[in-house]
Amino acid sequence: MRVGILETGKVSDDLRVGHGDFPEMFTRVLGQVDPGIEFFPVRIVSGAGIPRSPGEADGWIVTGSEHGVYDDLPWIGPMKDFLRRCLAERVPVVGICFGHQLLAEAMGGRVEKSSHGWKLGVQDYEVVHRPGWMTDLPDRFSVRAMHQDQVVEKPEGTTLLATSPTCPYAALAYGDPEAPLAVTVQPHPEFTAEFLDALIAARTGDVLPEDLAAEARASLGRPVHTEEWARWIVDFLRNAAVERASA
Repeated sequence: MRVGILETGKVSDDLRVGHGDFPEMFTRVLGQVDPGIEFFPVRIVSGAGIPRSPGEADGWIVTGSEHGVYDDLPWIGPMKDFLRRCLAERVPVVGICFGHQLLAEAMGGRVEKSSHGWKLGVQDYEVVHRPGWMTDLPDRFSVRAMHQDQVVEKPEGTTLLATSPTCPYAALAYGDPEAPLAVTVQPHPEFTAEFLDALIAARTGDVLPEDLAAEARASLGRPVHTEEWARWIVDFLRNAAVERASA
């Protein structure tokens, strides 16, 4: 199975040395679940063109980003068009953070800055729908997060998978939740505690308030369900690719 990673944000040079870029993070965490997956990056944020066809991969992952889906960037509109084509052609998509927001906007939802401000560190979410491919799912799960923007209106034809009091649309399935066209989630299952700690530290005092940053960094010792999310993402991509091939 070949999975394209659509890189829509950059990791700073200082952090990339010790932690890798976003495609490397996804390759590492998902490759531990299935070493047989072939991952390849498409560096959209660095000027790479949008793939010509959704069928160039068996599935696509849209990364997080320092940008907003409402930013006036030349690749935002074409990316939305590409994602709509993916769903129309039943090529599976996984969206993480910015990717979660971008697909929602592409399909008729709405994204804006949260009235609750930044969500940082380990965050807790409540499961509201439990598809069969999300095996061994607890009623609540925790994942590392860093975002200010979030989905405030979900598109038609989506199923809410998880929520929190300050992030109502934390995870979505597009189409039939048992065999979805896309799965997206607001927090970052690809982030290690060490990377997020370094990222928060680098932005404290400039972008992030010091008190909020300190609280978030203190939360990073809490257990998280990133291994479960990695398995669910791989299972979703694998199942969707098999179903598309058989169709």
